[in-house]
Amino acid sequence: MKLLNRSAVLLQPLQPYLDWINALPLEVSELEQPLATGALNDEGRVYLVDEFETPAEADEALAGCWQQLFENELGAWDELAVHWPEPLSQQQLSLWFEIKAVPLAFDSSNKSLMMAQL
Repeated sequence: MKLLNRSAVLLQPLQPYLDWINALPLEVSELEQPLATGALNDEGRVYLVDEFETPAEADEALAGCWQQLFENELGAWDELAVHWPEPLSQQQLSLWFEIKAVPLAFDSSNKSLMMAQL
């Protein structure tokens, strides 16, 4: 097992994100019917961020990347950014996602880590 020189931020979707998805035009969301409340409860994404040890350092790490994370989440449903809320804010991110900061990140795989620039 390898300790990574990164910490992690877990974003878990909340109801306002689901409401935004359900409000997207059919040609954007491609949903035949609205997502039910709780439909995204089992989803979430883990983002590796600069290392932090304290809650203050976690806040600082998130302050440096919140927009990238938010845009990635919105882009999963609206790649062209036509229907994104404006302006984006860190406060809005925290209303749309439960944010959990995890100081230590380990790689337990024996496989090579794939690195792709998005």
